[in-house]
Amino acid sequence: MGSKARTDALHLDGNAAAGLLGEIFSVDVTAATATCLGCGASGTVGSLTLYAHEMGAVLRCGGCGDVVLRMTRTPTDVWLDASGARCIVIPCR
Repeated sequence: MGSKARTDALHLDGNAAAGLLGEIFSVDVTAATATCLGCGASGTVGSLTLYAHEMGAVLRCGGCGDVVLRMTRTPTDVWLDASGARCIVIPCR
């Protein structure tokens, strides 16, 4: 299997990150709007492209492909890196 096929098999729509994000947020963060630091594109977290594997998850911008969010879980913590987002707006219920 080529490298592209392996990569394609690992990525999903950002809505698949709902379980991981639900571990640290009490709201559905996939409905939040994230603005990419790289290109300025805005869209829901659920519209980002998720690359997931045992080590964690990477959510990339659909516009430019830059990393917007990274998450990983250790035995004691959940790490979230949102340094690729200019901002994340979480709607109030």
